[in-house]
Amino acid sequence: MTNINQIKMQNPQLQYNQTTKATPFQAQQKFANTLKDALSKVNEAQNISDQKTIALAKGETLDLHDVMITSQKAGVLLRTTVEVQSKAIDAYKEMMRMQV
Repeated sequence: MTNINQIKMQNPQLQYNQTTKATPFQAQQKFANTLKDALSKVNEAQNISDQKTIALAKGETLDLHDVMITSQKAGVLLRTTVEVQSKAIDAYKEMMRMQV
């Protein structure tokens, strides 16, 4: 079984139903909600990383490994978000250059 099929089985909302087609407004809302959810997860990871870093600086925790792992995860999420943003902007610019 491919990875895509595994993801679809784990997330039934990703299943495509050919009999039901979304309107452009519904598709836009779903895309906007997906982006909002992703950004909120990045923000949450950044906040958790900040909290753990502050706790380490105050001496409230001595688990340096956990702080560093959390920081790295937050950094990877942020870099990924910036790359997705860049690709989306590039795609938008490319569409604006198209001749109709």
